[in-house]
Amino acid sequence: MGFSSTLQVVVKLATKLVVGLGNPGKKYQKTRHNVGFDVLGEVAKQYGTTTPKSRFQGELVEAMVGTQRVFLLAPHTYMNRSGSSVRAAFDFYKFECEDLLVVCDDFNLPLARMRFRAKGSAGGQKGLNDIIRHLGTQELSRLRIGIGAAPDHWDIADYVLSRFTDEEAPEVKHVVKEAAQAIADWAAEGIGYCMNKYNSNG
Repeated sequence: MGFSSTLQVVVKLATKLVVGLGNPGKKYQKTRHNVGFDVLGEVAKQYGTTTPKSRFQGELVEAMVGTQRVFLLAPHTYMNRSGSSVRAAFDFYKFECEDLLVVCDDFNLPLARMRFRAKGSAGGQKGLNDIIRHLGTQELSRLRIGIGAAPDHWDIADYVLSRFTDEEAPEVKHVVKEAAQAIADWAAEGIGYCMNKYNSNG
């Protein structure tokens, strides 16, 4: 089978794209802004079928979640320019908007709270905003992970780049694992199911 034929088969089998947002490099590991990367890493750990590859200005892992083939993309463009990476993967695999789920942090949600949404504005999340800008639509499913509100004396930009405290870490570890299961549910059942199941918790 030639390269073009192989590529056609790959594109045909591609069914879902999950994008985890964060910033690349050790400097940003385990910061609040990188919780999307952490969730994606947990999904890859549980369901991944390939080693990470450098693709689409990011890191790409293939996974099988139940009967669904899922591509896991961590853009390495830095948070505010995530859209170019997502657009490249989106166009290559010919995804539709309903095939895409974006996982990101949200300082408007309490720590370790999950919230699914089927569409809407970026709500101040600059990575999500850039994806919306590149794809030209707000009709994008997203899973927001609460990182807690910034203390009064903190600048938001500094706060999201800070690390979780020792007291917060166990809650974050738990929600990362819960989010991986939620993504499996999304792949199998869709966004409406996940909104009903997970958003009812608060």
